[in-house]
Amino acid sequence: MYYYPGQPPYLILLIGFLMALTSGLALSGTLKVIVGQWTEDSTEDTQSPSSLKQLFVPFLGITAGVSLFLSSGLEIFGFPLPLALGVGLPVSLLTCLLVWLQLGSLLTFAKRQGMQALDLDS
Repeated sequence: MYYYPGQPPYLILLIGFLMALTSGLALSGTLKVIVGQWTEDSTEDTQSPSSLKQLFVPFLGITAGVSLFLSSGLEIFGFPLPLALGVGLPVSLLTCLLVWLQLGSLLTFAKRQGMQALDLDS
């Protein structure tokens, strides 16, 4: 037995993609501002947890967009809605959680060691 959705969620797929894209641009801009403040305020000790608080809302937008995109993409390829949500949400949430933890540790490392320590060529 095959499952053919009556109306594939192409619009939800597009909305999820655009949410993730615009939130990613916002995250990039916020990250540039935070790193720019590090070079300006080199004498003051800016906490990286406060930096993570500034990045939380754009990252939450990326997480929601990726979840929508993945779940609706699975539904387009024939998964029923409960199964698409059951697979898409845990995969995207776990991936975003791991990226968030990596971003936090990378910001802490860059704050302590400097941005030159992240250069892989040297």
